[in-house]
Amino acid sequence: MISPAPPHRTQLGPLLVRHRLARGWSQRRAAAELCAAAGVATLSRHEVSRWERQRRVPGEFWLGWLAVVLDVPAAVLTEAAARTRRAGPPAATGPGRRSAAAARPAGRAGAGVRPGGTTRGGGAGAVANR
Repeated sequence: MISPAPPHRTQLGPLLVRHRLARGWSQRRAAAELCAAAGVATLSRHEVSRWERQRRVPGEFWLGWLAVVLDVPAAVLTEAAARTRRAGPPAATGPGRRSAAAARPAGRAGAGVRPGGTTRGGGAGAVANR
């Protein structure tokens, strides 16, 4: 069995998850605690999820409040955020996940046209060029 990485080498996402779960908090509760501490009501549990999955890295403002709310030294979170940024975005994994290149259409030809020549939405231009 592989032991978890020591905190001084951990990227930000796993570090946030570990400290949130140590308090027994859901992502929703963590977002609520952050909003209450920072005095802003704009953070959702979805953003906490993005940070934990490393789809995004919080900026200086939220790193400071994460340190307060999770009771973790700000320097530890700042270093973990820097490691996460250097590592780059995580690979898309899991069911239904595609790489950015696979998610993009190959070209503009046929964009928005369904089989049979109709466009999405129907209406006046429902028949494509034939």
